[in-house]
Amino acid sequence: MAQGAKAGGFRQLGMALLGGSILAGMPNGADAAITRKPLAEAKPPVAAAKPAPEAAKPVAPVAAPVAAAPAQPIVTLSVEGAQRLEPDTVLSYVQLRAGQPYTETAADQALKDLYATELFTDVQVRNDNGRVVITVKENPVINRIVLEGNKHLKEDKINPEIKLAPRQIFTRSKVRADVARIIELYKRQGRFAATVEPKMVRLDQNRVDIVFEINEGPKSKVRQINVIGADHFSMKEIQAAMMTKTARPLHIFRGNTSYDPDKLAFDQQKLRQFYLTQGYADFRVVSAVAELTPNKRDFIITYVVEEGQRYKFGDVKVESQLRDFDGKILANQLPMKKGQWYNAKQVEDTIDKMNETVGVFGYAFADTRPDYIRDTKNLSMGVTFNLQEAPRVYVERIDVNGNTLTQDKVVRREFRLAEGDAFNSVQVKRSTNRIKSLGYFQEKFEVKQVNGSARDRIVLEANVEEKPTGELQLSAGYSSLESFIFQASVRQNNFRGRGQSIGVSGSVSRYSKSVMLSFTEPYVFDKNVSLGVDLYRRDTNNYNYYSTNSSSLYKNSTTGFQVRVGVPVTEYVSVVGRYTLNLDKVALSKSQFYTQDSTGAYTCNPLLAGRYLCDAEGKRISSIIGGSIIYDNLDNRMRPTRGQSASAGVDFAGLGGDVRYARLRLNASKFYDLGKGFIVSLKGEGGAIKALSSRNIAGVDDVYLTDRFYLGEPQIRGFDIRGVGPRVVRKPYTTDSTGNYVLTTDKNSWTQDAVGGKYYYMFRAELAIPLGSGAKEMGIRPSLFLDAGAVWGITKPTLQDSTQICGSVGCSIFVPTRDANGNKLYYQTNADGSYTTTTSATNTSTGAANTALGSNISAFKEFYHGDTPRPRISIGVGFNWNSPFGPFRIDVAKNLLHEDGDDTKTFQFNVGTQF
Repeated sequence: MAQGAKAGGFRQLGMALLGGSILAGMPNGADAAITRKPLAEAKPPVAAAKPAPEAAKPVAPVAAPVAAAPAQPIVTLSVEGAQRLEPDTVLSYVQLRAGQPYTETAADQALKDLYATELFTDVQVRNDNGRVVITVKENPVINRIVLEGNKHLKEDKINPEIKLAPRQIFTRSKVRADVARIIELYKRQGRFAATVEPKMVRLDQNRVDIVFEINEGPKSKVRQINVIGADHFSMKEIQAAMMTKTARPLHIFRGNTSYDPDKLAFDQQKLRQFYLTQGYADFRVVSAVAELTPNKRDFIITYVVEEGQRYKFGDVKVESQLRDFDGKILANQLPMKKGQWYNAKQVEDTIDKMNETVGVFGYAFADTRPDYIRDTKNLSMGVTFNLQEAPRVYVERIDVNGNTLTQDKVVRREFRLAEGDAFNSVQVKRSTNRIKSLGYFQEKFEVKQVNGSARDRIVLEANVEEKPTGELQLSAGYSSLESFIFQASVRQNNFRGRGQSIGVSGSVSRYSKSVMLSFTEPYVFDKNVSLGVDLYRRDTNNYNYYSTNSSSLYKNSTTGFQVRVGVPVTEYVSVVGRYTLNLDKVALSKSQFYTQDSTGAYTCNPLLAGRYLCDAEGKRISSIIGGSIIYDNLDNRMRPTRGQSASAGVDFAGLGGDVRYARLRLNASKFYDLGKGFIVSLKGEGGAIKALSSRNIAGVDDVYLTDRFYLGEPQIRGFDIRGVGPRVVRKPYTTDSTGNYVLTTDKNSWTQDAVGGKYYYMFRAELAIPLGSGAKEMGIRPSLFLDAGAVWGITKPTLQDSTQICGSVGCSIFVPTRDANGNKLYYQTNADGSYTTTTSATNTSTGAANTALGSNISAFKEFYHGDTPRPRISIGVGFNWNSPFGPFRIDVAKNLLHEDGDDTKTFQFNVGTQF
């Protein structure tokens, strides 16, 4: 009876475990014809079924008891149905053995043991006269795990957290555990409405695909925050001190509006900190409860608090056990005074400051402990800072660990302390910042302080974690200044692990092309001297930027190199010397600006190009020697928030070459952190250049056109490129409605040429405005700015009025058409009646004169504007966004002050990307 009942009972168990969840595959095993079914809830193992009780019968006379038959021994023990597992492996999980007596209790235990392995979906034990057969049906093998519907939590975040994986044995308990784990991951992201439905797809060879169908749902926002018991502060003041914010429809850039249990605990600490800074020393949070709304979309958070009494500072003292510090003198320098409201954060900051000050004098293990004297009657809190006795400490050893590529000396030379020096906490902090500034290691790096071999010895450990220092960058973008821009660069910032930098870069835009090869050795021969070399070629087309005519005015190409040497003077001051050799070539379009004189020579025609352009044409060699002194203590050179920098540089051209001048440049910047993400930056810049030799040409300045200063976009927002400063404007004549000749007012027909200046200054003030952590994570940074500047001081160029040459207003000037070599082009009629273009003035067939090709330009008059030091001022709004397709910048500016001839511009933008 046992074997039949057990067979039927466990067959029902297998059907229950598989019920509705596994669909049989198609005969050919094709996955495309397989559908999914939800996984059924697992049921507990079913023991052997017992016979139903029989109906009551008349009681017969009781006979004498008969002795129970002895249990039948197991003659043979075999396994059926195993596919992946060996029969001996299956038998090793049970306690049944041949020769042992077979009992129902032993069979039940064998079933429990086999189900406990989670390797089988169905197990039966059958006894046929001592021949015991264990029939098993193995759990399927997982072929793959499929996640569907997970848009906000990608596979690389979910897969490491779940237990199921391909080639593992499928079990329902693991499925349930993984469902709970995925839901927990979504709760951590604030998505409490997320649901996960597991489904299984049956494949051939006893394989299955597990599909987790995920409905992420919306983020559960914090709808409301209640603080019960807060009587002395408004909810606005209290919520400003907390990390979690309430969600509002119009606050699209506000962050931390999603519910997070960790933030709930953190906000309790923030509440306590807020009240402790306001004098409420007895404040405590009684309870914090987060209630989820029925639709699982919002949370309502309620805090119950007890504010307690408000305290003021009592007597504030310092008791020092260190011989180098007088407690009374230190007490007079403390920021808190008796009678002020008690502020726990001020006490903590004072402790840190005192420990840092003590550390400067070599006490690495100094410990400042505050003693509080609470007077509940007078509501005062006295504080006594105790400077504990500690020995002076010396640096026993400096260890550098974790560097596999970077040489030890590259890290060691950034330490401001040497082995044997007295410990100095400020120098340790400075060493940490210098090593971080290398950019070779992880961002969260700190110099670790470890006890040395004696009490007065300390070991400094630099446990670095290297990161890739090679850069391959390809970028493309569009700006209102240069239209499409393409750039490429390859750079290695830690070449051969020596801290050397080597790179090559190039760029192409509408107006310019450039290529540069650079190399920098920061420590020449292991001395604190830097050496850098740059080789470059730059080609610039200077267009008439302000009209629809995009023909080139002149082309400037510079080929050269620069060698620079830098030496630090102090920790924040350095001196840089440099030598530059440039070959400059300024060329005008021969077909546009040249004419042929009576001798047949081609010369620049001032009527076409302007005298100032004709005077700039030619090749020149510039041999320049210069130097700069630099001060820099910014906290971050890429995106500073505090500190200042300043530099003064002087260059002299004339150590050989064709150009002689002296140039001075000054610039300075200051950054203020106003707190809460508000950063104010002030920047100033100025320069002057003076020629050291005279060109002795009337109406031509001694400083060449290409060596002068220019201002405009992007230096001063609100003005176009080179839109500020001296310029020559050529205005053509036209006829008005009455037929009289007048100067045209159409700017598109003007030719405006910025001619630069010998002096300039520029000032910029900007306020960075935070929008909340949500906008910060998106890389959105708006700002308000004010820009001011001017450029001036050249010799007024000789201006032209073609009406004086023509003799009457409205005359025209014939401009011949030329080929690329400057030859005039003619229109020739051939003997066969065809027409051709030729450079010959005489018809080769008939000997007749050919017709010159060309056009007539209207008479014009030149004006000179903008040569004044009066400031140009603009204000506006800037908008930075680290968008998914690259950095994006928009500036909208309004001019407050400008001069005649200045070209203003309200809107400018720049966008690019890297790939």
